[in-house]
Amino acid sequence: MTHTVRRIGRTLAFVLPVVMVLSGTLAVTAVPWAASNSDSQLLAASARTVPDAKEVKVRAPEDVLRDRLLQELRAKDPAVALTDLQRAVEGRPSLARHCMSIAKTLGKAAVEKYGPTRAHRFSRPVCDTSFASGVAQFS
Repeated sequence: MTHTVRRIGRTLAFVLPVVMVLSGTLAVTAVPWAASNSDSQLLAASARTVPDAKEVKVRAPEDVLRDRLLQELRAKDPAVALTDLQRAVEGRPSLARHCMSIAKTLGKAAVEKYGPTRAHRFSRPVCDTSFASGVAQFS
């Protein structure tokens, strides 16, 4: 008896996922909104064109953060940008390895905006004082 139940269970464990995948595939093969001008129905995958690898430019999270913080530094001041950098690194620890380079870039931008003397006033111990070393390096 248990052998028969076990055999039925194994069969269902194999058949049910296959049935679910097939039913899901069949459900999306006819997409009425894909071709609005014609009566033919297209597959969802064939309705889109795949861009070339050259066209797709995926930006790394640290680059996005760096650009956002530079804009913030230019709009406000380096203190706000450094606070946001610290919060971003605390919220996403994977950004910690990029923290020093981002802080140096912020230091360079602060020197460009405020000059070396005034830029040093914004120094804080964010990312091992990389902001201060960026200010000193670009002074």
